[in-house]
Amino acid sequence: MSDNKNIQFEEVVDDSAKVIAKAQGFWAKFSKPIVYVGSAIIILIGGYYGYQKLYAQPQEEKAADAIWHAQQYFQQDSLKLALNGDGQYPGFEKVASTYGGTKVGNLAKFYAGVCNLRLGDFKKAESYLKDFSTDAKEIQALAYSRLADAYAEQGKKAEAVGMYAKAGTHYPEQQALSAENLFRAALLSETLGKNDDAIKYYKEIKSKYPRTDRGFQVDKYLARLGSVD
Repeated sequence: MSDNKNIQFEEVVDDSAKVIAKAQGFWAKFSKPIVYVGSAIIILIGGYYGYQKLYAQPQEEKAADAIWHAQQYFQQDSLKLALNGDGQYPGFEKVASTYGGTKVGNLAKFYAGVCNLRLGDFKKAESYLKDFSTDAKEIQALAYSRLADAYAEQGKKAEAVGMYAKAGTHYPEQQALSAENLFRAALLSETLGKNDDAIKYYKEIKSKYPRTDRGFQVDKYLARLGSVD
């Protein structure tokens, strides 16, 4: 496996020591006679290590190997090969279905959603992106945004507005992305005749992200709706 693949794999594997420490802390807090506590911890740790070494870790490694070529195709903008594979190596859809219980398999769902979105299969994009979740807030915000795009492309404007708004508040540290999502929520709200909601989103951009591109533009949209501070 290349250095890049090792780095990608390391990023998606939990620190087993932390998990074990939490397990030990739980048993210590709810302690029983020491023999029972000791036996329970040994069984718990043994089971955890058995799962990690015999199943979870090998599965993550296999998934990391499987997804690597699809990622290369994705970076080259060869979306169909990235999504469906090239006959020798699997694409994101195959990785997601084969290794869905792994972190890498979960990431493949995000990639598959984005590929389908860009290839015009919006219903399938929606399905993959709804099934994806991560604790990495910046990536999750992007997933919410792409899911909102899939809704919008299918004419599901109300769902799109809600998801753009969610994307716009999930990771405020990424100001440009947050402002862009709130802006899209505002524009779609206008098309639904919900001008009060649109004004709310425009004002949120103005107050929270005034130095972004959308922040510099937002006054003219507020003025158009008759909202001038």
